[in-house]
Parts: sequence; structure tokens; C-alpha cells
Amino acid sequence: MSIFSRFSDIISANINSMLDRAEDPEKMLRLMVREMEDTLVDIKASCANVMAQAAKSRRELTNLDDKLIRWESRAQLAIEREKDDLAREALIEKRAIQTRIDAVKEEITRFEEIIEQYKKDISDLEAKLDQARNKHKVLIQRHLRAQNSHKTQSHIRKANNQAAMMKFDKFEQRIERMEADAELVNYGASKSVDDAFRSIETDDEIEAQLEALKAKRKPANPGTESNIDSNA
Repeated sequence: MSIFSRFSDIISANINSMLDRAEDPEKMLRLMVREMEDTLVDIKASCANVMAQAAKSRRELTNLDDKLIRWESRAQLAIEREKDDLAREALIEKRAIQTRIDAVKEEITRFEEIIEQYKKDISDLEAKLDQARNKHKVLIQRHLRAQNSHKTQSHIRKANNQAAMMKFDKFEQRIERMEADAELVNYGASKSVDDAFRSIETDDEIEAQLEALKAKRKPANPGTESNIDSNA
């Protein structure tokens, strides 16, 4: 299944918009990435082919330059030897070589333009491919998070059912009973100590009150009591 009909469709594609319309965004992204990768391989292969042709043309140009120099030298030699016919033939060969040199230079120029365009296409496609790959990673993470969230909510629903809550209530009651038992372990001893101190404090208070009453009953003048006894 092809998503893009040509390279320009890939470059101009709005990935977000396409994903919004897709029934299965993750599947569409996988197809996008695969087709972009295949297209990238094809473009790089085509670019490599043109680069090879350009290299071949440059080698030919070097050989033609050497031939041009050689035929020019021959024409000069023929003139020096007064061989005008040979000089004329040499110049004809030189002209043919020059014509071919001009054509090869034009080929090399066209090859270089095509190579530059291929390089730009490769750069644009790699950027688009990185965007699609990053989108795919994000979708995978969202998918995993959704799955984990679903599992979590499922566990929560199970934990919230009546049977589970009853188990929790019973467990809570057992914990509360154990806490109460722990509090009662030293309850008697603590009470006895409190009672002992309270008894001591009470005794001291009673003794103080008793002494105060005794003090009130004592006469103000020690001689008064003896005088009353003698008069009697």
C-alpha cells in the first residue's frame, strides 16, 4: 500500500493532518516511515549514479585536454616543417576535440546541478523521515501509557468492588484490635503507679489539714489553761 505517489508528495505532506484523518495512526506512520526509507534509498542510488557519471566525464575532460594540447603541438610542428596539409588536419582534429570538450563541460555542469538537487532532496527527505520517526516513537509511548493506564484502572475497579472492600474492613478491624490489645498490656501497671502517687498526694493533703485543725484548738496564751484549772 503506497501512501505517497511521488517524492514531492512526501516533502509536501502534512503528517499531523494525515494522522488526524487516519483510523490507525500508528499503522499509517509505520507505512510512512517504510515508504520514506525506500524512497531515500532510491534517491541516494540515483544520486550516486549521477556522481559516477560526473566523475567519468571529468576523467574524459582531462584526456581531451591532453589531446587538445597534443594536436595543437602537432599543428605547430607541421607549420614549422612547412607541412600545411598536415597542419590543417591537426587543426581540424583540435577543433573536433575542442567541440567535445565544450560538450563534456556542459555535461559536468548539468551533472553538478542534478547532484546538488539530489542532495537537497535527500536532506529534505531525511528531515521528513526524522519527523515521522519521532512521531512514531511518541505514538508508541502514548500507546504504552494508555495500556498501562487501562490496566491500572482495571485493578482499581477490582479493588473497589464489595468483596474487596469487605476484606479491607476485616483487615482494618484486626489491626484496630491488635492496637487496642497493645494499649492494654501495661494499662494495669500504669494505673497502680498513678494510684500510688495519688494516695501519697492525698495523704499529704490530709495531714496538712489535720495539723491546721490542731493548731486552731491550741490556746493563744499558754498560761490561760492553767488559770482556768486553778479557779475550778
